[in-house]
This record gives sequence, C-alpha cells and structure tokens, in this order.
Amino acid sequence: MRTFALDEIEVKWLVLLLLAAGAGAALWYFWDDINPPPEPAAIVDSIPAEEEPQPREPLHPIDPLSLTPAEGELVELPPLDKSDSYFALALIDVFGNDLADLLDDEGLIDKSAATIDNLTRGHVAEKIRPVGRIQGTFVVAAARANGPYYLSPDNYGRYDFLVNMLTGANLDELTATYRRFYPLIQEAYTRLGYPDAYFNDRVVAVIDHLLATPAPEEPIQLVRPHVLYEFADPDLEALSSGQKLLLRMGSDHAARVKSVLAELRNRVAQTTGQKP
Repeated sequence: MRTFALDEIEVKWLVLLLLAAGAGAALWYFWDDINPPPEPAAIVDSIPAEEEPQPREPLHPIDPLSLTPAEGELVELPPLDKSDSYFALALIDVFGNDLADLLDDEGLIDKSAATIDNLTRGHVAEKIRPVGRIQGTFVVAAARANGPYYLSPDNYGRYDFLVNMLTGANLDELTATYRRFYPLIQEAYTRLGYPDAYFNDRVVAVIDHLLATPAPEEPIQLVRPHVLYEFADPDLEALSSGQKLLLRMGSDHAARVKSVLAELRNRVAQTTGQKP
C-alpha cells in the first residue's frame, strides 16, 4: 500500500472550542458601523403604541465568577480589546505552558467566539481561527496511484498532543475560567451580530451538534475530485466543519473528545433557576 500526503488547513481551534466551552473566546476584526435607522414617524393618538419586545430569556444562564470577601478579590476584567494577555495567561494556567505557542496574540476572545459559532457550518474562515495549524500533513492511503483512497490511521497521531492536552485538563478549572471571562465572551458574541442572543446557549448547541457526530466504520473512504480530498460518502461530506474534524482525528480521539464535551456540557448547560 502506498501513502500520499497533502497539506491541508487543519484546526487546533477545536481545542479552543473546548477551551471556550469551559473558558472563553475573541474576534480580531470589527464589523462596519451600521447606519442608525431613520427616526420613526410620530404615532397617531388613535393608534395604540406597540409594546417593546422583551429580551429572550437564556436557556442556559451562567453566572460570572465572583469571590466572597473571605476568599479574596478578583482583579477587574480589562476591556475586551485589551484582554488578550489576561485571557491567554488564564488558559495557560489551566492547560500548561505548551499552550502558549499555539495561541494567537491578537483578538483571542473575539476569534474564539467567532470560531465556535461557525463550527456547525461548512467552513470556518482562517482569519477568525484563534490558533494556527497542527504539525505534519494530511495522510491518505491508497492501493494504487489512482485510488481508491482511504483516510490513513497514520493521520490520527497528529492530534495526540491536542487531545491529550484537552483530556488532561481540570474541567472544574476550565469552567471557572469560562465563568470568570464570560462577560467579555458575551460582549464578543454580541458584536459578531447577535445583540439578543446568549453565548452560553450557543456553546451548548454546538456541543450537542458535535456529540451527534456519526462514528463510521474505519477506514473511511475518500475521493479526490479536484485538489483536496473529500469523503466518498455524501452524508459524511455534508457534515459540518466541526464534525468532519472529529472524523479526521480518528474514532479513538473523537470518543475521548466527545467524553470531555459531555462533561463540559454538564457544567455549563444550566436551566433557569439552577445554580452553575
């Protein structure tokens, strides 16, 4: 059997999803200012004024972390646009110094919020990813030069470092970091264009989406209609970018990641009236 390698834009940012599911996120670009709407016309006295719509209650409210006087005082959070170093240090405290080389040094919370929001879609633009590429190349196995092609198990080892970092993290510390920076994360999500949405609800929805990723029998067959490889099964090719990543890292890694996601969900998926 011969082995072929193809450079592919990979995604350390899945780990940042998991970080943000228990830690936090950020956008490096700003939306263009939106022109204010014209002033509404005066309402005729005979027409009753409509009631203003009430903000939708979050499905999974989460309280920002605070300390009692006996426990000490938390340093006040910086403005979102000056939060990169603070947030990076908090993540490194949870995951260790090896994480430092992976993180983007600009717009960390904003980029992570944007990436998480896009994991259920077909593509995540490279400019909003909070981390770079993983080491190595995408490995494909084939019996002959013209196929059929299969996703090689040799590809899975590229994810060892990231999956081990994730599964070795203290989830209580992850959740505390997420709650600590949640006001900034919510601000980043709001200026993505969701003024009435609640970021923690989106996190829970994304986790549920990833947990629903199928586990096809391996090896997974691929096709190469152009330059890049695609899944031969149209149902797999139609999956989201986050679900495809779980397939590319192999069933063992995917199962470990799903286990952490499920535990994180238990910590952040609160319903109204519950205590985080």
